[in-house]
Amino acid sequence: MKILVTGTTGYIGKRLVPFLIQEGYNVVCVVRDKLRAEEWYKKEPLITVVEADFLQKNTLNTIPKDIDIAYYLIHSMSNSSTNFKSLEELCAINFKKYIESTTTKQVIYLSGIVNDSKLSTHLSSRKLVEETLASNMYALTTFRAGIIVGSGSSSFEIIRDLVEKLPIMVAPKWLDTKTQPIAVRNVLLFLSKAIAKEELYNKGIDIFGPDILTYKQMLVQFAKIRGLKRLIITVPVMTPKLSSYWLYFVTSTSYKLASTLVKSMGVEIIGKPSNINDILNIQPITYKAAVELAFEKIEQNSILSSWKDAIISSDRLKGSIHKYIHVPKYGCFTDYKERKVVNKNKTIDKVWAIGGTTGWYYGTILWRLRGYLDKLFGGIGLRRGRTSFTDLSVGDALDFWRVIYADKEQQKLLLYAEMKLPGEAWLEFKIEDNILKQSATFRPRGLAGRLYWYSVLPFHSFIFNGMINKLAA
Repeated sequence: MKILVTGTTGYIGKRLVPFLIQEGYNVVCVVRDKLRAEEWYKKEPLITVVEADFLQKNTLNTIPKDIDIAYYLIHSMSNSSTNFKSLEELCAINFKKYIESTTTKQVIYLSGIVNDSKLSTHLSSRKLVEETLASNMYALTTFRAGIIVGSGSSSFEIIRDLVEKLPIMVAPKWLDTKTQPIAVRNVLLFLSKAIAKEELYNKGIDIFGPDILTYKQMLVQFAKIRGLKRLIITVPVMTPKLSSYWLYFVTSTSYKLASTLVKSMGVEIIGKPSNINDILNIQPITYKAAVELAFEKIEQNSILSSWKDAIISSDRLKGSIHKYIHVPKYGCFTDYKERKVVNKNKTIDKVWAIGGTTGWYYGTILWRLRGYLDKLFGGIGLRRGRTSFTDLSVGDALDFWRVIYADKEQQKLLLYAEMKLPGEAWLEFKIEDNILKQSATFRPRGLAGRLYWYSVLPFHSFIFNGMINKLAA
């Protein structure tokens, strides 16, 4: 059986593909940029990677016609565009038209639990996509989930930030909104077990865990699991805008995503009962168990995917990563340094561990200050960290950088800056002939960009010197 998976670089898609491979299915992974496909996909005989963008129907001919089952996992919740609803609809229309020309028998769509009486823009968009995907040419199975809890999920990481950073929280009244969280591993089971289940054809089913909790209760339970005492006070005077800023400054989320989440969190999300658990023989685990399992993955450094790595969450990257892989030379300022290395394998391991909890090896206080300033001016700051302590893949978030190229065998790492800048910046590390070459390139935008470069030049002198010395030592 051949299965098509869209959204394979997203949080759910990255985790679903290994599930399907374990079951012996042939999987066609659709990506907008082949550079972002997982490295192990290239070595797996059951996987075919194709490049296509559902916003541009002329790119869809790369997708095979002999498809049996297709997963629709395309979401643009954190798209920086103001018209993401129309973009989601266009994606769904193009997907539907193309899939109708294939041999696909069933489309499986992961949506969100909706409250018909009151919908946020995000949830109304999900409902619109579900209505758009319905077809007479194939059967549509829709699973509607609420808050998804797992290592790297946006809800998990935001709650983690709040609980671990704030001993006392003065929080918005939407913390009293009820929801029904579900573990990510249960979501994956529902998605994978629904394949070719005729009793689920042309049906929409809510999936959820056994607990009905307010967001406040979720925070309290999370704190208890972590062995932390937290005082949470809800106030009715915090507007949606203030709530969004509250999430933005305390957590690692962007302001746009925070704003979208706040609008959704004001709506109660309780699933409609069904017999789906019996049909697929799945018993969803509790919120407490989901959090504990998530921390097991974190401690083992085995987080398969993180919401922070989604390219669509970036305000600076527009389109394919291919556009940023060639570092410009003309009209740019460059800080270039090189050092002879004693052990190139140890040095490249240090390069691959850079950022996150490891830090940047030199001038830590200044790196943090730059992060605080970035956050203050509406940037992402340093709070995203990194998904893995030791591994890097193209597209990964790395503090306020994005991984554009990462090849450990070729001993080269290229990062693109996502902090607020009057221009564009790249940071490159590579080892050639036992020489570590470190290049910081800045392409200024107008006079402001040039003034910025000269204002930070004194700091670059010893920060970049200190960093390369530590890496080469």
